[in-house]
Amino acid sequence: MTQHNGPCAATGSAVQGAAAGIAVAITRCADYTPRTVDAAAGTALHAAGYAPAAGTRVLVKPNLLKAEPGGLCCTHPQVVRAACAYLLDCGCIVTVGDSPAFGSALSVARAIGLDDALAPLGVPIVTLDSAGAVRLPSGMDIGISRLALETDAVLSVPRVKAHCQMRLTCAVKNLFGCVAGVRKALAHTVHGDRGNAFRALLVEVAQALPPVAALADGITAMDRTGPSGGDAFALGMVAAASSPVAMDTAIYRMLGATPDDIPLWGELRQRNTAGAFDEHLIFPLLRPEDVNGTAFRLPQSLTPETFHPLRLLRSALIRGWRRVKG
Repeated sequence: MTQHNGPCAATGSAVQGAAAGIAVAITRCADYTPRTVDAAAGTALHAAGYAPAAGTRVLVKPNLLKAEPGGLCCTHPQVVRAACAYLLDCGCIVTVGDSPAFGSALSVARAIGLDDALAPLGVPIVTLDSAGAVRLPSGMDIGISRLALETDAVLSVPRVKAHCQMRLTCAVKNLFGCVAGVRKALAHTVHGDRGNAFRALLVEVAQALPPVAALADGITAMDRTGPSGGDAFALGMVAAASSPVAMDTAIYRMLGATPDDIPLWGELRQRNTAGAFDEHLIFPLLRPEDVNGTAFRLPQSLTPETFHPLRLLRSALIRGWRRVKG
């Protein structure tokens, strides 16, 4: 593929050199006005060095958890749209996809206004089903969407949210949505009470995907609890990185969390994962401490990572009913 000569190509490779560190580009963004979000997302992606070559097939993976009133549990449509517009300017072939907990990606997108936001761009919205069987390094088996596995690159576009099981969820946990359909609930049921097995699963699913970069929606975050039902928290920032792990590390620091607070971060550090340590990161724009996230409320106690078998059955029945209903 030839390198695109448009504005998104100016910073070169999407992967920063190991000696220089991994760039996490943080910039302020006060609201979801399209022009404001475009400017912030473009600035962050450019400064992070994210510039896929023309013709690259990119899966944009937002968090489309479910159709919740106000859409706070999902990535905001304007951030997803800005990510897609940037990639289209690079000459990429863009698809937006997720495997929601309830309903299809398109039904959630319609409920939160994402389909309207993307309509002028002509970017399709797909449900990440049709699983390919993957044996992970730990020996666990999982069904990951073939579309996710077979694309050239993935851009994880999460909303910064509190999480009742993970304490905080961002770019790495968002990639669990590439696991197809009810297999996510099955993974919780099978692995959730086996020590760190579920956290290991999250890490290894992320590593099984094509190269992943991240753009975080931290304009209005969700604190107190999650992944749904929390409260709006005006964090006022957008951030980008060529590594979802580096992105998450910077945001953990921004919100005053420690590796002991965040089980997934502890797992990543135990594996000596690139981007999981402060010394791996560089900040071409703002530093984490420049964003006032100290009042962000993390859940005090965590619920078990396992799902009761009845919850698994309920999830399967709801997904089947909604598929029949169309």
